[in-house]
Parts: sequence; C-alpha cells; structure tokens
Amino acid sequence: MTDEISRRALALGLGASALLPGAAWAQRDDTYSEPEIVDAAERFFGAGAEGVAAAVSHVFEDLGRPNGYIEGEEGSGAIGVGLRYGDGRLRLKGRSGVTRVYWQGPSLGFDTGGNASKVFTLVYGMRDPDQIFQRFPGVDGSAYFIGGVGVNYQRRDGVTLAPMRAGVGFRLGANIGYLAYSRRRRINPF
Repeated sequence: MTDEISRRALALGLGASALLPGAAWAQRDDTYSEPEIVDAAERFFGAGAEGVAAAVSHVFEDLGRPNGYIEGEEGSGAIGVGLRYGDGRLRLKGRSGVTRVYWQGPSLGFDTGGNASKVFTLVYGMRDPDQIFQRFPGVDGSAYFIGGVGVNYQRRDGVTLAPMRAGVGFRLGANIGYLAYSRRRRINPF
C-alpha cells in the first residue's frame, strides 16, 4: 500500500512540476516586466526624467507586475477646489492596438497652484479596455515623490491605476477627488 501511495504521489508531483513552468510563463506573458516598463517610461518622459526607474521600482514592490499602461498628458489647477483634464493611450499586454482615453475630475482640499504634466499610468487587473471607462477615486495627498516623479494609487472594482506624473508648474497641498475616464473629451469634470 505504501509503495502504491508513494508512486501515486511521485506521479502527481512530477505532473504538477511539469505544469508550473507553463503557468509561470503564462503569467509573465500577460504582464509587463520591470525592465519593459522602465524602458517605456524613460522613452515617454525623455532623457531628463530623473527618478523614473526608482518610482517604477517602488510601484512594482507595492503592486507587482502591471498588465497595461497609459501614456498621456494633463493639466490641472486649484484654489481650494481643483480641476484636472488629460488624455492618453491605453495599452494592454497581449492585445494589439491602443485605446484612446480622456480623463477629467474635480478635487477638494487645501490645495493651490497649477501644473502641466506628462503622465505614465501603470494598470493592474484590467482584462478589457472598456474597464477604464468609469470613475476612479484617489487621494492626491497620499502621493509620494521620487526624483521629481509623483505617484498615487486609484482603485475601483479590482482595477488599480498608478499614475506617475512629471511636469512643470507648482501645486501645493492635499486634496481628495476622482478622475472620470471617458471615450471623448468632456468639459464637465463631473
């Protein structure tokens, strides 16, 4: 009986170990590696973008490997009440083509100033590009800055966005708000 169990256990163990490399490869195939994201972010931000690799590394430590990213630009301003508008292109690993995305949103808080930024957003848990078209709450006061690149997290319905911003201008304070992602540019931030 013991020989039968150990043979069965050995056969199951060998079968499972043969499947593990395939499962690990499948996971890597539908997500981006850290070097892929660092290369894409550095190309997007340009040669002068200091701290991009450190910011990407920090997000990878927190959230792991993303399955997509958005490259875009935005402008924002606030005097207590703020507005943010942007547009970009969403790319998901394993899907051909890009999805055009616009975003806009209000914020409220102890916040003043204005800025124009390039935004590189890491996307987690998104299987269909249509999942982006909703409101994502975020707290900009929770942002951290590494080498001139600011990052915060936005979560909704199993999807996490990690926008990394680098730009010009001056905006100081903390606020709460949301970004509404849409298929068309909208003036109304709500």
